[in-house]
Amino acid sequence: MQRSIKLGHCICYPKQPCPCDTFKKQDVCLCAGERLESKKTEKPVRLTQLVTNPGCASKIDQGFLKKVLKNLPDFDDPRILVGFPAGDDAGVYDLGDGQALVQTVDVFTPSVDDPYTFGQIAAANSLSDIYAMGGKALTALSVVGFPARTLPDSVFHEILKGGCDVMKQARVAVIGGHSINDPQIKAGFAVTGLIKKDKIITNAGVKPGDQLILTKPIGTGIIAFARQLGRVNSRLMKLAAKSMATLNKTASELMLKFDAHACTDITGFGLMGHLTEMASRSKVDIELAWDDIPLLPGVAQLAKKSVLPGAIERNKESCAQRVIITDDLPKELADICYDAQTSGGLLIAVSPANASGLLKSLHKTGISAAAIIGKATRKGTGKVFINHRA
Repeated sequence: MQRSIKLGHCICYPKQPCPCDTFKKQDVCLCAGERLESKKTEKPVRLTQLVTNPGCASKIDQGFLKKVLKNLPDFDDPRILVGFPAGDDAGVYDLGDGQALVQTVDVFTPSVDDPYTFGQIAAANSLSDIYAMGGKALTALSVVGFPARTLPDSVFHEILKGGCDVMKQARVAVIGGHSINDPQIKAGFAVTGLIKKDKIITNAGVKPGDQLILTKPIGTGIIAFARQLGRVNSRLMKLAAKSMATLNKTASELMLKFDAHACTDITGFGLMGHLTEMASRSKVDIELAWDDIPLLPGVAQLAKKSVLPGAIERNKESCAQRVIITDDLPKELADICYDAQTSGGLLIAVSPANASGLLKSLHKTGISAAAIIGKATRKGTGKVFINHRA
């Protein structure tokens, strides 16, 4: 601290003067290893109040991302079965003998206030990309950004513990990780798995006539935003958290049994962002029944009160030109389809012959919110038509 005082600036955080406000007001020098958690009067930490955009709303929007990725060097390797130009959920690399490696990484800011629950959601969300491809997750590396020495060490510990517990539930080994000192908390995992080369499910395999099944309700972004504003009660927040922390493992295993043609998981780009991408890459047009889309409790009411986060507008800018909405569907309700989801469900395209059987199996295994929300009507240019009933 003597060096900092002599310089007049903190040697750990050069933009801050020394002595800093924390030292002057609370008599704590973070650079000297002292912790704010030593204060007995410290209030519980609310993670969503410490970030600008909660959950997957913190991700870069689809339109901007495509612009940045354009014209990046291509990797001319025949062993790359699915790479980043495909815009799919995970990358797939041929290992030979019918086996392939499937890899992904996913990191975002807290969508809930509780550190342990945030860790659980971060793990479930990261694994979801592997499950969407039909793969089996094997190992994971944690990735964490955390304001070290600013928040209690226990917050960091609980985030990691929540993530590790879910990974253990999924029978995935956490074998290491990486952390950085970051003023905005964020967490996630890089996940590696295996997949049979002839069983890879991409987002580009939808066929005309296919039924579309969504396995989780949507609205997590709206609820997380409402929580930041103090506009949602703890019961609804707990229901959203339970949905986000639920693994898509069983849904993935069932879709393989019922020969799914295509799949993607619904996360930061919202239902419309992921669905229009699926439709475009499959070269089909899709009809969606808005009334059949499962919603988390309270989401429609919040939307009608215009409690809608900014991520909705960013997602609309990226894909709304491919969406045709029935005139009698209120704009606020249509906007729910663009809500950035955190650890959302799988969107599965399956033949009409198998759709009923898959849906029944999902319900039987406890995935009660799963619903048929639409169908691929014909070969097309990737348009999505939203009606009250498809």
